[in-house]
Amino acid sequence: MSYEFLLKDLNNNLTQKSIGTDKGLAKIGDSIVNLTYSIAKSIVLTRNSKINNSIRTGVKVSKTILANALKEANMKCFSKTRADAHDMADTVEAVVAYVWLSKKVTIEDIINILVDSLESNLTVRSEEIKNATIAFRNLLLEIIKFLPEN
Repeated sequence: MSYEFLLKDLNNNLTQKSIGTDKGLAKIGDSIVNLTYSIAKSIVLTRNSKINNSIRTGVKVSKTILANALKEANMKCFSKTRADAHDMADTVEAVVAYVWLSKKVTIEDIINILVDSLESNLTVRSEEIKNATIAFRNLLLEIIKFLPEN
């Protein structure tokens, strides 16, 4: 099923800021970000398990991780002026929702990009934060080609 009709009004005046500051996209993207990260983390934890058990986890990605990833990807221009960490996290979520709704990436694509960057120890919180930031930065750098340049 196509969901592109949800972007029809946005596509009439498409800019970086119109995508990155759309609250509806951010709400959809919040679910996508948390789902894909939970699956990616579960894959990595299972792969690294010494007892060969499947490890399933559900986690919420912190605003700090997403805000830092946005900064490291040099994509603050998608966020509103004078954005705080919450605003920048919403921007990441909106961008992810936009490219998924546009059918430029799939959930599987997002998971694979995250898994490829999460090969470190995710059981130590400081390591997980560092690696999750890198993973989301890499995701943003991968999907920026599907976003407007202005």
